[in-house]
Amino acid sequence: MLKKIHLQVPTDSRVSDQVLSWFEELNQPPITNSKIWWQCQTVLKEGFDNAVEHAHRALPRETPIELEAIRYEGAIEIRIWDCGTPFDLLRKIKETPALEDNIGEHGRGLKIMEKIADDLRYDRLHDARNCLLIVKYY
Repeated sequence: MLKKIHLQVPTDSRVSDQVLSWFEELNQPPITNSKIWWQCQTVLKEGFDNAVEHAHRALPRETPIELEAIRYEGAIEIRIWDCGTPFDLLRKIKETPALEDNIGEHGRGLKIMEKIADDLRYDRLHDARNCLLIVKYY
């Protein structure tokens, strides 16, 4: 492990800039392939936005969303914990139309994450939270 960072924020889409700024800590020294870094930023933003807009839709703004990012030699892992109702990520991705056929529809973020991530999982944990795991190799 080269670096590990952690952040907790309220359920508020207005903090997405703060989340992306926090994530920049992981890019020191910078990853030489800027496309990979852009992809990691994209999946982080999509995952965070989904936690706010879907998982925490009916929860108070004060409900925390936890984020963790780990940089390894050759991989980045992003974890996003939410307190929402669990769902079957793989089934939802299969049910969602392909990106080219999904203009303006819900689920585009999931399709984007599926396309970019090398590993994508959403698991219910023993503490009644869910964890979205995103892995990107470089």
